[in-house]
Amino acid sequence: METSTTEDALLAGRVRFRQPRRGYRVAVDAVLLAAATSPPPRARVLDLGAGVGAMGLCLAARISDCCVIGVELQPDLADLARRNAELNDMADRVRIVVHDIAQSLPETLGTFQCVATNPPYLAAAVADPSPDPGKALATVESSADLARWLRVATGALEPGGTLTMIHRSDRLDEITSHLARLGWGDVAIKRLPPASRVLIRAREARRLQLRDGLPLMLHKPDGGYTDDAEAVLRHAAPIVF
Repeated sequence: METSTTEDALLAGRVRFRQPRRGYRVAVDAVLLAAATSPPPRARVLDLGAGVGAMGLCLAARISDCCVIGVELQPDLADLARRNAELNDMADRVRIVVHDIAQSLPETLGTFQCVATNPPYLAAAVADPSPDPGKALATVESSADLARWLRVATGALEPGGTLTMIHRSDRLDEITSHLARLGWGDVAIKRLPPASRVLIRAREARRLQLRDGLPLMLHKPDGGYTDDAEAVLRHAAPIVF
């Protein structure tokens, strides 16, 4: 993995973090996912696929009484995530575990009120992986495909818990089908035009109940962010489904 790093910022400087200079770089998806995650008071939140910890740090910056446990496959990224938690004085609330979710989660992690996840977007069968190994692991399904990812995510939730995820909109039908089979058929959708991304919130339900709410328009016609997007990306406003 590229050892050189840059220090960057999210939420108008409220969150600082280091990340590899080359390879996979944090995008606005992490901020959007954090904004869409609404834990109850003093909740334990699982960040599945934590990377350098950006989502968990943004969530912890907005929700001061939550505890975030990040699970990350790549040890180098996990180490950066730990250092980023320290950089933001959040090491007591944001912890990182190195683990491959192709295997069962460690029982010592317990269960969670919320799971937030930004899985690799591309199925291995159709992907053209990046030559950078770290970027390839972050963007293309490897040891755990989408079905496995969702099985682990929903299995980590307490009864009444909530799964929040961001993914490609062209895989929405696949995602909702998996969730319905797992018994998490109460699904709310927030589209993010013009980006080909969708936010998904799922709760337990035997039958698929799909609600497609008002979209969050990210960009103006001139390419700049809309006021609603700026409120989320700069001022830590929550996203309501």
